[in-house]
Amino acid sequence: MQLFYTPEINAQTDTFIFDKEESRHIVKVLRKTTGDKVYVTNGLGSLFKTEITLASDNKCTVKIVSEEKSQPLPFHLHLAVAPTKMNDRYEWFLEKATEIGVSEITPIICDRSERTQVKIDRFEKIVVSAMKQSNQYHLPKLNEAMTFKEFLKTKPDGQKFIAHCEETDKKSFKSELQKGVDATILIGPEGDFSEKEIALALADGYIPVSLGETRLRTETAAVVACHTVILLNEL
Repeated sequence: MQLFYTPEINAQTDTFIFDKEESRHIVKVLRKTTGDKVYVTNGLGSLFKTEITLASDNKCTVKIVSEEKSQPLPFHLHLAVAPTKMNDRYEWFLEKATEIGVSEITPIICDRSERTQVKIDRFEKIVVSAMKQSNQYHLPKLNEAMTFKEFLKTKPDGQKFIAHCEETDKKSFKSELQKGVDATILIGPEGDFSEKEIALALADGYIPVSLGETRLRTETAAVVACHTVILLNEL
C-alpha cells in the first residue's frame, strides 16, 4: 500500500487537495487517475481511504471514503539521543527507530558533542518518510534540540535510563525494563556522556544501564534500545 501523509486531514474532512509535489507524484509517477483509491494518514492514528475526483498534477483532489483508526502503543517510548558527528548516521537512527515504533525523539547536546547544531526540518522529513514506508499511522514526536541539562528539567514520566560506557556499576537494560510502562532512554555522543552528566542523571533518578557486552556507536545504541523496548512489550 502506498501511504501519503498530511496532518490537516481529519474525521470532519470531506474532500482534500494535495500540494503540487504530492499531486505530481500521484498522477505522474504512480499514474493514478479519477476513481482510483489513495490512502492517507494524518500521523495521529487514522488511515483514510480516499478516491480521486480530480487527477491533476497540480492539485490532485480526493474525497474521503472511509476512516480506520489504529490504537497507539500502550506505553510511551522517548529516546533522547545526542547528534552524531556524521549527519547521515543520525538520519539512519531516525529512520530505523521510526520503523520500529518509537514515540518521541529529542536530540540532546552534551558536553562532548561534536555536533551542536541540527537541521530539524531535514530530520522531520526523514521521520515522515519512515512512517509512510513502514505503513504506520502514528508519527513520532520530534522535538527541537536541547542541552542535556535542559532535558533533565523536562521530568519525563515512567522509567528513566541512561546508557553509558563508564566502568561503573550498571544494570542490564533488558532486565530493568517493565512491560507496559513509559520509558525514557538517554544515549550520549561518540565520546560518551561526561562524568558530570552521568552524576546529574543519577541524581535525577535515571538508572545507569548497559546495552550489551560490546561498545556501540551512538546510532546503533539508540536503535538497540528502541528495539529492546518494543520487543519486550510484544512478548
